[in-house]
Amino acid sequence: MRITISGRNIELGDRLKNQVNKKLGKLEKYFAPETEARVVLSRRKDAEIIEVTIPTKTGFIRAEEATDDFFASIDLAEETIERQIKKYRNKLVDKKQSALAFSELFLDEGEDEGEAEIRIVKNKKFELQPMNPEEACLQMEMLGHAFFVFLNGDSGAVNVVYKRRDGSYGLIEPSI
Repeated sequence: MRITISGRNIELGDRLKNQVNKKLGKLEKYFAPETEARVVLSRRKDAEIIEVTIPTKTGFIRAEEATDDFFASIDLAEETIERQIKKYRNKLVDKKQSALAFSELFLDEGEDEGEAEIRIVKNKKFELQPMNPEEACLQMEMLGHAFFVFLNGDSGAVNVVYKRRDGSYGLIEPSI
């Protein structure tokens, strides 16, 4: 695994770089040697933040941790990534051993929310990955997002999965 370290609003010292390499080096057993982990260290007011992004074949594994010490943030980020990897691996095993289909267990219609003032403050572009709804939910959980847009590998259509307030998942399948 190759680790790329960059800093925002800070100068990176050898001690800090060595600590990042040491902690994230423990995760090499889970990834291919050509996998590139991107690490961004930054400082904001009272917090020292680490953001770790690791692209995989099915999406991204990501952790962002903020504490008052970089070394504590690095430790927390490493634990978060390892926890996500183990959770993902367990869900893959459960998927193969489960007799019920994902769509029968988790898909419901969404709830409408009241409208507020509409302001678009960020525009994001990304490449859609073909996957099934269960993989999209796993990816959404690993990223820590409330929804995930993906290309449905079965239908070839763009779909959205989202986490409902009750903890279950929803799937939006647009029809044209």
